[in-house]
Amino acid sequence: MKWNKLNDQIDIENFMELFGGFHDSCLKELYMWNENSVDENFSMSMSIHLDTCVRVLFQRQAPEHSAIELLFKGITQFHIIPRAEGQDSIIYGSKLMFKEGLFYWAEDEEWQIDQPFLRPRSWISAKELFWRDVSSWMGQEQRYGVLEEKDSQ
Repeated sequence: MKWNKLNDQIDIENFMELFGGFHDSCLKELYMWNENSVDENFSMSMSIHLDTCVRVLFQRQAPEHSAIELLFKGITQFHIIPRAEGQDSIIYGSKLMFKEGLFYWAEDEEWQIDQPFLRPRSWISAKELFWRDVSSWMGQEQRYGVLEEKDSQ
């Protein structure tokens, strides 16, 4: 599965049309990582670069491009807000934009960059954004790893 890089507003518009503007989709799962670590001798290694990355899996109710994965590199903001108890998690439409060297994705098409916390919605900003079609990844199966009973003990 090949990653496709988004470079500008035209790429964004083409992608949004391809994935239906995220209409009737859901954020299925995500995976975050960076270059920070502690080795076997307990020495800490810290990056001074913008190195946080996130992979996000979305599924939607459509026969073509039914699941896609976004890869955000160089995360500058990361806000994931689960829905409250009793509320559905359907994304009815989202916003994807490129402004001042950053890509912004928000789960609400009314979201505004100058008032990001006006309504409690999930949103991410990053220096780079890639996508790929993973339509074979439909259903409840977890793709980024499953915690086993023994792992949580």
